Amino acid sequence: MNLPRPIRSGDLAALAALNDAAVPAVNALGLEALTAHVPRCDVAVVLDDDDGVPVAFLLALTPGADYPSENFVWFSANRPGSLYVDRIVVAPSAHGRGLGRVLYEAVAARAVELGLTEITCEVNLEPPNPQSLAFHARLGFTQIGEQVTKGGAVRVALLARAA
Repeated sequence: MNLPRPIRSGDLAALAALNDAAVPAVNALGLEALTAHVPRCDVAVVLDDDDGVPVAFLLALTPGADYPSENFVWFSANRPGSLYVDRIVVAPSAHGRGLGRVLYEAVAARAVELGLTEITCEVNLEPPNPQSLAFHARLGFTQIGEQVTKGGAVRVALLARAA
């Protein structure tokens, strides 16, 4: 497995498919929305398999980024010293290989570079995502709140850990 590298335009179609296959754990974006979203992210990294095929990616935003997500807005207001992980997606075929941990190590290093003290994210409680909750707990995240979003369709655990 390779080290995380910046997302390139040639990755976007594969990453949009990977993202949208992970719904409802993450919200669907499609190619157009992902293409528009990546440039606003401070961290936009991908991991390739040994054949050079993207199998995992992570997007994170700094406080003050132009992003209307209800969860990002909450973290910006309530945890302004945090690097917000908008999404992490690992292909099911690559689960259990430590790829998520590697991606989060890249986020932690970037948070330190930026002088941010915390990493934040959310995980769905409804619809439930127990695997992601367990993964984030193993990485040291704790729940600091809950929020209902998307007009009541989704309930999330708001998570944070030290950078």
